[in-house]
Amino acid sequence: MRLIQFIFLMILTATANVSYAEEPSGDKSLSLIEQASNTAQEVLMSALALTGTPYKFGGTSPETGFDCSGFVSYVFKQAANFTLPHGARAISQIGQNIPVDQLQPGDLVFFNTLKSTFSHVGIYIGDNRFVHAPSAGGGVSVVNMKEDYWAKRFTGARRLNEKFDQKSPANSKVLPSSPLLVESSVE
Repeated sequence: MRLIQFIFLMILTATANVSYAEEPSGDKSLSLIEQASNTAQEVLMSALALTGTPYKFGGTSPETGFDCSGFVSYVFKQAANFTLPHGARAISQIGQNIPVDQLQPGDLVFFNTLKSTFSHVGIYIGDNRFVHAPSAGGGVSVVNMKEDYWAKRFTGARRLNEKFDQKSPANSKVLPSSPLLVESSVE
């Protein structure tokens, strides 16, 4: 399992280092799609780098451990300078709802794990897999959404986009609208 995560991280790192195409004018500024792609890669690399960090109820840092929303908030703050609220339900109110068949890496996925519609959140990494901070006794890990436990509890997905700016502090960075991050109301 660790080998697969390492290989995935290396692929993401390699694609993050690919230079952008030269424009005829010689302008090397990134297009909106390239910016979103780079941000998604940063989010995924940051999330996967924390694999194994222990679970801690209310935890918000790698030093003390994470709960699910603390993990997601930490990753988005570090990788994309987004300030998210604490709590899966609060996070589920940000962004735009997206159907499961349109999930893209960097989207947020939500599950009903505590008899509450949006009680758990993770970050989708592709191929029906997401990274999250599971309950006590576990650590940050990658799991398959098609596993029976998760498939029965899936409640929705969200992608963050420019609308996020209206709900976040003025100093937070905002992604351009893209298939990377679109808000979804799930908790």
